[in-house]
Amino acid sequence: MESTDISHAGHGQHPPVVPPLVAINVNERPVQVPHETTGLGIKEAAIAQGVPIKLDFILSEERPNGQDKIIGDNDDVKVHHGTRFLERRSL
Repeated sequence: MESTDISHAGHGQHPPVVPPLVAINVNERPVQVPHETTGLGIKEAAIAQGVPIKLDFILSEERPNGQDKIIGDNDDVKVHHGTRFLERRSL
């Protein structure tokens, strides 16, 4: 029976770095996204996690001051636990 030396298996290789996920809300539904993402990334994550929205809808962030901020697909977004977003059908 031959023995296989596995002590060097994968030597020099590192697993891919996966950013930690943050729990946000999209249309009152929980969604997990990276801390730094884009408007499109939020929509794609929400759809993948079962939120019934469409990619062409307008995304807005509910701000603490009561105002909404429109988030474009290419806008960079830093989210925190509990950040709330709404999917709007039109402006």
